[in-house]
Amino acid sequence: MSAQLLDGKAISSQIRAEIAEEAAALTAQTGVTATLAAILVGDDPASQIYVRNKQRDCERSNMKSVLHRLPADTPEAALLELIARLNGDPTIHGILVQLPLPQGISEERILDSVSPEKDVDCFHPTNVGLLSQGRPRFLPCTPHGVLQILHRCGIETAGKHAVVVGRSEIVGKPMTQLLVQRSSPLGPGMANATVTCCHSRTPDLAAITRQADVLIVAIGKADFITGDMVKPGAAVIDVGMNRVDGRLTGDVDFASVVEVAGHLTPVPGGVGPLTIAMLLRNTLAAAQQQTPCSKPA
Repeated sequence: MSAQLLDGKAISSQIRAEIAEEAAALTAQTGVTATLAAILVGDDPASQIYVRNKQRDCERSNMKSVLHRLPADTPEAALLELIARLNGDPTIHGILVQLPLPQGISEERILDSVSPEKDVDCFHPTNVGLLSQGRPRFLPCTPHGVLQILHRCGIETAGKHAVVVGRSEIVGKPMTQLLVQRSSPLGPGMANATVTCCHSRTPDLAAITRQADVLIVAIGKADFITGDMVKPGAAVIDVGMNRVDGRLTGDVDFASVVEVAGHLTPVPGGVGPLTIAMLLRNTLAAAQQQTPCSKPA
């Protein structure tokens, strides 16, 4: 048995084309261009590459990106002041604070200071609360990307046992929330799962992962999930991204799992491209929510 690989790059390209069409229609109707403000503090190389990719994809999707690059020794108060200005700027629809932040700056205080209406990463407590109640303003980017992959590849979660390995605020917890809801923006088939959330303190983890019809792995450990931990025929979504001896690898041991799973996302080329696509989707949604329906006379 060899798993069918789920092509995140192709799905991302399809979604970005849809976003570009909607963004162009918004501009034609209202004169407004959906705009994302990105804040990069310090000179972390990976963060610089990530922000540059977001800027490029905004431009390709008929949207605009404004980068605020700050030195690593920027005081927290100055960063809070910048975010306050962006919160009040009607030409800015989404605000992204690139993580990690330099030591000495509280990520919690900074992320909490972003207006919930412009919180396109869906990190603000208000947006997290709305998500938990099943009435989200925005969907968190990476978990939404996972749902898009499953949805567009015809893999439903309704009535299935989904196991999420990892309990981070960015992936594990919101992924669990999305799967357990009664309904989904992507349709009834993408909710109503029975969900188990596992983590580093879960005893006999393999016994639980082997029960999963859909296994989503975001634990941050290279090649952590092996073939003997996977139910034959399961859909395995690898959210991990690790560098080992210069090689990019996920949290799933690809060589062993590909022989057991029914579907599998590769790394790279799986979930990663969808995260940026969903950020663009949220920025466009924010612009639509903040913009009058017709162009002013």
